[in-house]
Amino acid sequence: QVQLVESGGGLVQAGGSLRLSCAASGRTFSSYAIGWFRQAPGKERDFVAAISRNGGTTRYADSVKGRFTISRDNAKTTVYLQMNSLKPEDTAVYYCAAAKIDYSGSYYYPGKYDYWGQGTQVTASS
Repeated sequence: QVQLVESGGGLVQAGGSLRLSCAASGRTFSSYAIGWFRQAPGKERDFVAAISRNGGTTRYADSVKGRFTISRDNAKTTVYLQMNSLKPEDTAVYYCAAAKIDYSGSYYYPGKYDYWGQGTQVTASS
């Protein structure tokens, strides 16, 4: 079993930056692909970014490409989401999730993930 804890959210002005962290417990962290999703009030949970088990493959939603960067440090069992040039439409609760999947085409689907964190609020004000 994997437990995930997100941190790093907060309030920032549009154009600013934040770095989210997803800290995982468990010795099998490197066995899991990790995804970031976000959910705004009244909306569905949407894919943001994902990274493969060894960090060699990443995927991004079109809306964040060029602004967000996902990375991982397996020695620290932590995944990061660097968010630059934040926009008001990026405002949401951000969740990280873990999945034992190899096919990167599956990264986009919340149902493919086995474990979820509790979420961290990100607010970009205009």
